[in-house]
Amino acid sequence: MTTAASTPARRSPAAAYRQSLWLLTSRDLKVRYSTSFLGYLWSVLDPLVMAGIYWFVFTQVFDRTVGASPYIVFLLAGLLPWMWFTGAVGDSTRAFIRDAKLVRSTRIPRSIWVNRIVLSKGIEFLFSLPVLAVFAVAFGAELTWGVLWFPLAVALQAVVIVGLGLIIAPLVVFFRDLERAVKLILRFLFYASPIIYAIDDLPDGLEVWAAFNPLAGIFSLYRAAFFPELLDLWAVGIAAVMSLVFLGIGVLVFRRTIRAVLKEV
Repeated sequence: MTTAASTPARRSPAAAYRQSLWLLTSRDLKVRYSTSFLGYLWSVLDPLVMAGIYWFVFTQVFDRTVGASPYIVFLLAGLLPWMWFTGAVGDSTRAFIRDAKLVRSTRIPRSIWVNRIVLSKGIEFLFSLPVLAVFAVAFGAELTWGVLWFPLAVALQAVVIVGLGLIIAPLVVFFRDLERAVKLILRFLFYASPIIYAIDDLPDGLEVWAAFNPLAGIFSLYRAAFFPELLDLWAVGIAAVMSLVFLGIGVLVFRRTIRAVLKEV
């Protein structure tokens, strides 16, 4: 006779999803870091090089009229989360194509193939924060009460990336040219987002429209840790709304296309 104590407890669907998500995420991170001795360095080298170039141009070549001082800290506070955004959105174009066999054969919700990209890139972003801390100490940037906004910034950015990923991942299966289009859009979005400049640096009237880019409000939350005067609550409010809009559209698109995606991959 089988007793309740001898019967293994069945995991809830949510618990199974979380475990599968972590297994896939940890697999991605292990593959990425185990194949290179300088794995961690490579994850932060790109934003460091970019920050160094822009710092040199705007402080040594030209008289800087944008951003805040120390400018290198200002740059990194925008570049590091940007690398999370562009990395996750870019990889979402291959979310189903790269692991087509697993996508077809597994029975877990297929949204996990998008969410594991967002999570792994988000963990890499968290790993890069000590670099920002080192530069902040080296250049005398003081940590302020604005650091309390950091969890909200991470949450909003995760929501908007998941929403975009749920839109892009299935559509790329049907429209392969969308992958190249996304790369072009990301290049444009880099300069359309307040990374090398702040929202306040834009001409009068333009900052209102720039706030409809959710990254504008999100980046101001990150920078509030060192530059609380740059916190733009209007842009943050717009970012919160836009993040939820993207997530809602993403869930709708994903649900309506996933069956066709499974037949196509």
